[in-house]
Amino acid sequence: MTKKQAKKIETTEIEELASALYEAGCVQFGQFKLKSGLLSPIYVDLRLLVSHPRLLRRVGDLLAARAQAFKFDVLAAIPYAALPIGVVVSLTLGAPLVYPRKEVKNYGTERAIEGEFQRGQTALLVDDIITQGHSKLEAIAPLEAAGLEIQDILVLVDREQGGAQDLATRGYTVHAVVTLAQILDALVEVGKLAANRRDDIKLWLMENR
Repeated sequence: MTKKQAKKIETTEIEELASALYEAGCVQFGQFKLKSGLLSPIYVDLRLLVSHPRLLRRVGDLLAARAQAFKFDVLAAIPYAALPIGVVVSLTLGAPLVYPRKEVKNYGTERAIEGEFQRGQTALLVDDIITQGHSKLEAIAPLEAAGLEIQDILVLVDREQGGAQDLATRGYTVHAVVTLAQILDALVEVGKLAANRRDDIKLWLMENR
């Protein structure tokens, strides 16, 4: 793919996206244990997108629009949440897609990476959300070991809890369509979240970076 200027998402688009994610159960409030072990008052579960095809298409289109700002040879989606999203982006852009297996088969081709690619090609890593950088590094390791070059990581949501900064120190740049703070603000604007609860969650996010 050739590099183009990125299209920024408008405020009304953020409100529509946030509202749709909330209605689909992709944004939930309560107490949730994250992979890091932290107990979070908010959880973003984009695995549910597979049951909401129109919303899945919308999310894929938003990521595809941002992906056009980067120069890459293949898309690389992180299992499991990003796989259906990556397929939509791939179909929208006509770009080939690969993905690292979570478990390498001990039969058949025994591939660690599914899909066709060549050593030395550049991959744009696609995922649903970033909190901390561990899961991204786990996915990057087999891709780079197979000869793919990765510089940019594209996600739908950045929780702004240090993941992007951590990956930057390792030479990777994270690009997010929206931040979790923007989603929270949008939910307040559309009347789906109380402002004081939004403020409490933002404080928790800031204190747990």
